[in-house]
Amino acid sequence: MTKEDLQMVGFEIVAYAGDARSSLLTLLREVRAGNFENVEAGLANADENLKLAHNAQTKILAEEAKGEDLDVGFIFIHGQDHLMTTLLLRELIQDFIELYQKDR
Repeated sequence: MTKEDLQMVGFEIVAYAGDARSSLLTLLREVRAGNFENVEAGLANADENLKLAHNAQTKILAEEAKGEDLDVGFIFIHGQDHLMTTLLLRELIQDFIELYQKDR
């Protein structure tokens, strides 16, 4: 895998994780305002984007596991950062949703 291929996967991870993050933050604003109608759809949208980001990450992990020496650059690391923080955000927003629903 070339450095450019790895960069493209990094951009892919950033894009999918960024879409998931946007969906989650929009959902949190709605829930905070008392609108619970879109909870399932919003979480499903975020989860689908997180799955796509994770699949892109897994391609790289598989290459390394096969013994390929990868020239990991900052773009890929940036993608990893986006993915990991968005996964954490997903868990936190799930908790916030449950808390807001209890106060309803």
